Amino acid sequence: MRGRTDWRGKGFLKITHVVENLNRGGLERVVIDLAHAQRASGDEPRVVCLFEPGTLAHELTAQGIEVVACHKGGGFDFAALRRLRRTLAADAGEAAVHTHNLIAHDYAALALIGLSRKRLINTRHGMGGTPVARLRGALYQLSMRWTDHVVAVCEAARRNLVEREGLPAAKVVSVPNGIQVDTFTPASDDARRRLAESEGLPATTRLIGFVGRLNWAKDLPSMLRAFARLQQRRPDTALILVGDGALRAELTELAASEGIADHVRFLGDRSDVRELLQAFDVFAMSSVSEGYSIALLEACATALPIVATAVGGNAEIAVDGVNGRIVRAREPAAFADALESVLADPARAVAMGHRGRDWALEQATIARMQARYGELYERSAKGLL
Repeated sequence: MRGRTDWRGKGFLKITHVVENLNRGGLERVVIDLAHAQRASGDEPRVVCLFEPGTLAHELTAQGIEVVACHKGGGFDFAALRRLRRTLAADAGEAAVHTHNLIAHDYAALALIGLSRKRLINTRHGMGGTPVARLRGALYQLSMRWTDHVVAVCEAARRNLVEREGLPAAKVVSVPNGIQVDTFTPASDDARRRLAESEGLPATTRLIGFVGRLNWAKDLPSMLRAFARLQQRRPDTALILVGDGALRAELTELAASEGIADHVRFLGDRSDVRELLQAFDVFAMSSVSEGYSIALLEACATALPIVATAVGGNAEIAVDGVNGRIVRAREPAAFADALESVLADPARAVAMGHRGRDWALEQATIARMQARYGELYERSAKGLL
């Protein structure tokens, strides 16, 4: 393969990513994009899924990147562990095993016991510091003995992992997520008008958008209550929620009880997120728990001003007064005020959005993330950290 060798002169690095599955989500998007970039640079990535391959697995297999499924069942599954061990044992020579989140890491750490030495790196895609099952937490702490590094996706998460989970500070580093920024097109009035009209709204409606899972972490009840306040002052607005989840029925009922059902659209899980983003006037994120949000990065890439809560890595992406507004979580009144302040000055909002895109083009690309992981694999193999 073009005659290139890795830092040890043995050819390209074999990288096995271990995940739960490749269903739609931020973690899964990061792994898929990272594997594509690693393949393009000459390395040999593959992905092992503890459960089913997932709905996005075809994006890898179509490009010749191997996806292996272990079909884990409920509880601790010894059969899935054996499948994973056989897969990892099949690698000859130096290899990096890169796990993503806790379950995948626990299984990989156990599967590697007694095998020839491989670099073991774990990325925690959330904030960390939240309670986990006692056995799982104990196993994860034990796995630190043969885990080379734990990667946090933002500085706030790195501090949490050290200060609240007690992970060894020398082993915890931060590598912010990256996306394919140049594949996103800045938002436009034409796109907004098309989406508004397709949803039965006046063409002049200002669209506030959200993309993500409808779960507890996103605190969408607070967003709906904030929008209800905003709607009283700005009846020309609508809220577009893209994504699905366990709380959809509850949120639909809340929108009705707040009297805003006619101005809220639940679009469900969509494959045309890039196009939908182009139609928003502002991107809203009301999370109470967040790592380094892929949705916020995509909003930046689309040159959208952002209103987000001050949790996790949100303030490392959206800087208050620069490319958006940052408010405290669980404060619908403050969230509504921030949304109104962005909508009240369209020229300033556009400038905010483009500052966010400029930042993303420089700091939030897949290439930058891949380079940082490549350096980590290399330094880990050389024992420099």
